[in-house]
Amino acid sequence: MSHPDCSLNPGTAQGVSSVVGPCGVGASPGDKKSKNKSTRGKKKSIFENYMSREDVSEGLKRGTLIQGVLRINPKKFHEAFIPSPDGDRDIFIDGVVARNRALNGDLVVVKLLPEEQWKAVTPESCDKETEGSYESDLPEELCGSRLLLPSPKGHNDSPDVIVEAQIDGSDSEDGHGNAQNVLVDGVKKRSFCVREKGRDERTSVAQGTSALPEKSLQRSAKVVYIVEKKHSRAATGFLKLLADKNSELFRKYALFSPSDHRVPRIYVPLKDCPQDFVTRPKDYANTLFICRIVDWKEDSNFALGQLAKSLGQAGEIEPETEGILTEYGVDFSEFSSDILECLPQGTPWTIPPEEFSKRRDLRKDCIFTIDPSTARDLDDALSCRPLPDGDTYEVGVHIADVSYFVPEGSALDHVAAQRATSVYLVQKVVPMLPRALCEELCSLNPMTDKLTFSVIWTLTSEGKILSEWFGRTVIRSCTKLSYEHAQSMIESPAAKVPEQELPAISPEHTAEELHQAVLNLHRIAKKLRQQRFLDGALRLDQLKLAFTLDHETGLPQGCHVYEYRDSNKLVEEFMLLANMAVAHRIYRAFPDRALLRRHPPPQTKMLKDLVEFCDQMGLSMDFSSAGALNESLTKIFGDDKYSLARKEVLTNMCSRPMQMALYFCSGVLQEEAQFRHYALNVPLYTHFTSPIRRFPDIVVHRLLAAALGYGELPAVEPSVLQKQADHCNDRRMASKRVHELSTSLFFAVLVKESGPLESEAMVLGVLNQAFDVLVLRYGVQKRIYCNALPLRSHHFQKVGKKPVLTLVWDPEDMEQEPVQQVVTIFSLVEVVLCAESVALKYSATLRRPGTEGLLGPLDVEGCANHDRDLDHAEED
Repeated sequence: MSHPDCSLNPGTAQGVSSVVGPCGVGASPGDKKSKNKSTRGKKKSIFENYMSREDVSEGLKRGTLIQGVLRINPKKFHEAFIPSPDGDRDIFIDGVVARNRALNGDLVVVKLLPEEQWKAVTPESCDKETEGSYESDLPEELCGSRLLLPSPKGHNDSPDVIVEAQIDGSDSEDGHGNAQNVLVDGVKKRSFCVREKGRDERTSVAQGTSALPEKSLQRSAKVVYIVEKKHSRAATGFLKLLADKNSELFRKYALFSPSDHRVPRIYVPLKDCPQDFVTRPKDYANTLFICRIVDWKEDSNFALGQLAKSLGQAGEIEPETEGILTEYGVDFSEFSSDILECLPQGTPWTIPPEEFSKRRDLRKDCIFTIDPSTARDLDDALSCRPLPDGDTYEVGVHIADVSYFVPEGSALDHVAAQRATSVYLVQKVVPMLPRALCEELCSLNPMTDKLTFSVIWTLTSEGKILSEWFGRTVIRSCTKLSYEHAQSMIESPAAKVPEQELPAISPEHTAEELHQAVLNLHRIAKKLRQQRFLDGALRLDQLKLAFTLDHETGLPQGCHVYEYRDSNKLVEEFMLLANMAVAHRIYRAFPDRALLRRHPPPQTKMLKDLVEFCDQMGLSMDFSSAGALNESLTKIFGDDKYSLARKEVLTNMCSRPMQMALYFCSGVLQEEAQFRHYALNVPLYTHFTSPIRRFPDIVVHRLLAAALGYGELPAVEPSVLQKQADHCNDRRMASKRVHELSTSLFFAVLVKESGPLESEAMVLGVLNQAFDVLVLRYGVQKRIYCNALPLRSHHFQKVGKKPVLTLVWDPEDMEQEPVQQVVTIFSLVEVVLCAESVALKYSATLRRPGTEGLLGPLDVEGCANHDRDLDHAEED
């Protein structure tokens, strides 16, 4: 997302930022003698001037410059990367000076350094330093999980819900880096013994690069231009006094230290600080502030900023949540009066009589919604009517006609386009549209007339499509089913579900009719799903964590790993079918102006590393296509607990090379082959089914309406539509990251309030003095350090190509012999998660071998009785 206050000004440093660590600015790997012009009386420049826009454009055309999104390693903030255009190993940017004040996520242009200054990588090294640390961007179409909706507070018949998410506490912060980054330590020695308790060692950059083979060099570069400042330039953190009390700066500025070390330390004027900060700084030691970067001079190690707000105490949910939203540029303000005036005034609103003549009237049909029990914004409904021949069905997907209420060019349209997506936190939703629209006007609430856009098929019981119809409709949902209701119907095909267990059903329809419709949809969905995977689709089901919240305090009471069930799969299949059908319809009508969604194939270098790793581990995996990979994951493992755990770990590894799915305008890409969706293995795909919470779906509704002759084609050129698609991609990724951080926040609070937590875990990476585990009960990844364990010694070696760490435990009784434990990839271990003294930090330690029994308090108190469902798993 581009921010207006940070618009690019070529040749200046204004508004640009980067990471400065505790030791100040690192040395540039590039031109150590700056070519910046210096004049007498001016301080020497630390950063280079940016190239001119004209020179950058020419350099990109000639291929002497490379453009890409900057990723900064969250744990080693002096390291940054951009993707290589050829899909090979990332291009390395070493140090803050080489980064030239660009921030994480910025779209930058880099210039390669001379080859003798490239980073040397040992041939066997698959160290994290060779690849960028990705924030999780596994596409929804791969994992098939949509977000749970938080329940309204004060609802006493069920606990507050939850959101599913993946948490990654490992050093890579996310699940999208080099697949082998955490698997094999890049040490030249084949084995060694360590008695001292120190952090894990890493290989250093080799010297004498000219003697190494070409594949051992990682291209290195420096930033010469910032195309788009996508980072918000806002950060949460803490205020400190400057160290030198005698300096002139001490009397003017305080030092702002961001919680995210990828953001630089910032000078903020004392006049922005609390009045008593200088005299009582310790009173604010745990107070969380928001600061915005306003400038960063070329001759300064630090950025200049403006203190925006005091949030509250660090570690508390609401201050931390507001900080997360602000850092990622989420607009969580209330909707203004001019936006609300765009909505129909007066309640209750009724459909104008003339609208019925323009639509197909389906109000007498048995149409119903299936959603989480606490959902309020119901934007899709289903119907299934058996046809007289006995083997065919009329199946409908009916989507809220949000575009009717959001006129193109209106203030409401503008704010929806800017927000681009609803943002789901654990405890609440930041909506894309006003709640009156989300929860009343558009929501397909039962037993009320609603405007919809429908796709209706004639299908055989085997899922073969005989015909399809698109059009605007009016429906009257007969009931609001939860996933639990639908699941009980699926699991009891012959038995009548007691009426007291079902929600209210309109008198025109019966519980038996509804039950049969769900069973018919389930049977057809199973056939559609089976065929999809036979046709080569891929699904990577990763562990998702869900929370139950205390009604009064909002604190997490417990958590569980979410179970994806047949009722979720039923809805997912028909949403996918509708999205694919609409994609073909709008592309056929407007080949240059269709808003579609593509998923590029996995990143080449990471995939090669994963193939090599599987070979080393003796795993027979086929990575030649999405379908081949899915078949490998399905067939290679059994159903016992150990095999299922290994599958979880390997699925996690397979997710890392996967790229982000992207919205795009069909008129911008030259070749249709680029339109393909890798995970679904289909030529065309789009988003149509969630217009209440996704702006691209509203655009697609408008395109479909134009294709069907309901109105004019939106007057948007392909280049403008592509800019909107890019913005939606940015906001979608920010929303996903906010969701992950919200889940991490709540889990950290849970560990603090209910810990220590114990669980089985499986090793997914071995280093020389540490190892990474996937904690199976909670779906989190953590690194366990040998120096945190009561060990007599630990010993790392390679057995063949497999890394092995042997731990020798100090005996608890002096008369006992030391206990030896061998840790390698896929080892099953028991771990303990404990809160640290620093807010929101928790660590993982290994249980001593032979100490049987897990604590498991959450199984009893927080998890076992509170299963919750995700929102429709429809690829989101």
